[in-house]
Amino acid sequence: MASKEEKQPRREKKTARAVVLGGCGVVGTAATKTLAKSKDFSVVVVGVIDQKKAAALAKQLGDKVSAIQVNASDPSSVKQAIKGADMVVNCVGPYYKFLKPILSTVIEAGINYVDVNDDTGATYEALAMDAAAKKANVTALIGMGSSPGVTNLLAGYAARDLLEECESIDMFHTHGGEPTEGPGVIAHRFYCMNVDVPMFLDGKAMKLTQAESENYTEMVDFINLPGKHKVYPYPHPEPITLPMFIKNGLKRVTNKGSVLPEEYYNLTRAVHHCGLSSKEPVMVGDQEVIPHDFAIAYLIKRRDEILKRVNFGEQRGCVKIVCKGKKKGTLEPRTYVFSLVSEGAGKGQALGEATGMPCAFGAIMLQRGKIKQKGVLPPEACVDAMQFLALMQEAIGVDNKVKSKQSPLIYESIDEKGNIKRMDF
Repeated sequence: MASKEEKQPRREKKTARAVVLGGCGVVGTAATKTLAKSKDFSVVVVGVIDQKKAAALAKQLGDKVSAIQVNASDPSSVKQAIKGADMVVNCVGPYYKFLKPILSTVIEAGINYVDVNDDTGATYEALAMDAAAKKANVTALIGMGSSPGVTNLLAGYAARDLLEECESIDMFHTHGGEPTEGPGVIAHRFYCMNVDVPMFLDGKAMKLTQAESENYTEMVDFINLPGKHKVYPYPHPEPITLPMFIKNGLKRVTNKGSVLPEEYYNLTRAVHHCGLSSKEPVMVGDQEVIPHDFAIAYLIKRRDEILKRVNFGEQRGCVKIVCKGKKKGTLEPRTYVFSLVSEGAGKGQALGEATGMPCAFGAIMLQRGKIKQKGVLPPEACVDAMQFLALMQEAIGVDNKVKSKQSPLIYESIDEKGNIKRMDF
């Protein structure tokens, strides 16, 4: 006679399938590698236009990872690639070009979604799809990178959990010396130098022209970098979304940044201001030249020369989030500062990892059911900051390549007398 256990039908463990669009880029590769290590997904598919490159990455990462050719410009190609997926991770940039058609296709397919969108125009487009995502019972987590992404989570945590009233949130970032800097990175900088800058000032959402934004530059110190660094208003999504979800007295949200070394960023700005970032072709003799293409190639070459000449060394940078208000409970003035460093304590975590890994963590949390809300949502609207940080610690702890005795996140509490209490997460 068969035992009770033998009579019970065997339950097959569900195969969770993640498709990483653009999974071979600098950011996409980091996201793909993180998902491949996770036990939450048994199948990870890398979808890019260059299937040969995707196949090479898949081979490197093992049997769990496979490759598929996808044309991000063709909705039918995207639809075919994501068929049967439980999660779509979108690392295809520029987002102002690709986010809307890709997200529309994903919502139509009824699949959960995560991206690292840092374009303001694409943010407005994505938020406009909130009702469609809710109707499809889809969670679309947008801007889940470093900035935006981790910045949103830490700002939201300080505003809601540490402060009774949050008066201002200011974000600053600078970085440089990454092993590689592709054309897409420089093209995105040109885009940011062309569009209006969203800022939340005096309790009002506004868009500043590039000329107007020059009045808001600052000299800022970073915890792991010597001296002060000039930062410029940056068109990022945080000043758009944070005021939508933080309501306890918020009057100001800004995002300002730069690139190291300063000489290289000044050169980038000069090239742009001279009109060389234009995509309008010009005739040079009998040859048509696209200034934008020339400018990118020129800057990549000069960047390598500048890094070598100034003996820059390993990549380094920092993201700094400053939240001011009245402390919960006592109502005394308090400033909380979070610094995400990518040198020393966080050594080895370059820009790709700092952006791609949080995106993968967002997908993992969504797959684990840690994010319940439906619709198009930024991180501060649906991701628990402490759960995210626990997952980050978990991932760093098992990855020898980025393992460190210290956390890359440093936290400071500053009272009204300027006394600083510092700790690591």
